[in-house]
Amino acid sequence: MKQPIIITKINTNEEGISIFSEAIFDVNHRGGMFLTDQITAKNFRIRKSNVGYTTAFHLAGDATFIIILKGSLKIELQNGDAKIFNVGESFIAEDNLPESIAFNDKIHGHKASVIGDEPLEAIHIKL
Repeated sequence: MKQPIIITKINTNEEGISIFSEAIFDVNHRGGMFLTDQITAKNFRIRKSNVGYTTAFHLAGDATFIIILKGSLKIELQNGDAKIFNVGESFIAEDNLPESIAFNDKIHGHKASVIGDEPLEAIHIKL
């Protein structure tokens, strides 16, 4: 069945506030598989973070596709919205500000926390 692939995104609205949205990738049938068109990537890294690791509010900088391999990662926005990503789940972090807006950690960005009983392992693919 040819259904698009939908991935959660963290991006910014017109006021520069980080929000959750969705990226929709259409797929094409190809030899028994359903594939998206090619997506250009710059590089990738493998990440490990210990249980209890947390960040301050920050912006993504470069757009990054993150795939959870082990553990759970909670992403929180300034407005209180939060999502937990578990093994096999993914998201794209691409919240950023125009150069004309100065980052304020009380207004902008998202923060991440490793939750649960096991460390986080993830793949970060820079888009």
